Amino acid sequence: MYNTIMLAIQRGVEAGWLPESLKYAFVFNSLIAALVLGPVLGGIGTLVVTKRLAFFSQAIGNAALTGVAIGIMLGEPYTSPYVSLFGFCIIFGMTMVFTKNRTKMTTDTLIGVFLCISLAIGACILLYVTAKVNVHILDNVLFGSILTINALDLSVLFVISIICILSGLSLYNQMVLSSFNPNLARVRGVKVVFLDYLFIAMVTIITVASVKIIGAVLVEALLVIPAASARNLTRSMRGFFLYSVIFSTLSCVIGIVVPMELEIPVPSGGAIILVAAFFFITTTVIKACPKVFNLARGQGKQSP
Repeated sequence: MYNTIMLAIQRGVEAGWLPESLKYAFVFNSLIAALVLGPVLGGIGTLVVTKRLAFFSQAIGNAALTGVAIGIMLGEPYTSPYVSLFGFCIIFGMTMVFTKNRTKMTTDTLIGVFLCISLAIGACILLYVTAKVNVHILDNVLFGSILTINALDLSVLFVISIICILSGLSLYNQMVLSSFNPNLARVRGVKVVFLDYLFIAMVTIITVASVKIIGAVLVEALLVIPAASARNLTRSMRGFFLYSVIFSTLSCVIGIVVPMELEIPVPSGGAIILVAAFFFITTTVIKACPKVFNLARGQGKQSP
């Protein structure tokens, strides 16, 4: 199936219907990953913004770097240390939720504490890791690189995306309700604590699956910026979700294809986030323009 699609893409490139960069397998792999990852991150991002957990996704991104360092130290392949990567990040997220449910600390304080612990562990291990591998490998983890995406990465991304889609869509309304009013959700029989664990697990695994493309430092931005852009355009949950998915997907696709076509040597993660930032600035201007117009019109009426 993969070879058939790749052959069709190459024929489209030769005919001039598709961008020339798609004839390379790694660019094709990246575009497939973008088309899968964009909608998932956009949809989950609406809940991240609603639950005010933007800082948590940043913490998971930094924990991913620590997980990579642990994997390399334990002898896993430095291009795909998935066992330690998923293992450390899931333990990180679940421990944070467990602590939150049993203490009275605010979420931002708790995330800050766990983030500092994760960074401290990573800083200690990185000194050992950088002596064993090329430091540029860690740059790929931090900022993403389409050059490193392979069949294993795509397989992991597909599996994780399917899990998130099946879990998220079936429980989306309950998650939204528990975010806005946990007490009402409990009265209606919603398992709020279970949904907290499930949502943190979803954010964790999709963040880890995104590291190869977007980078550990920047993955938070693609969870938050498209959702923030969508919030500028609509207040309905349906529109919020739809616009966030569209902005996230377009950011991934444009951020991968355009730099390759223009031969701009930038990390894929940085390019994707810059496109997302463009959408955010544009939607902010669109939202602000009616207010500016109404203010000017009101001042005009008051002038003699």
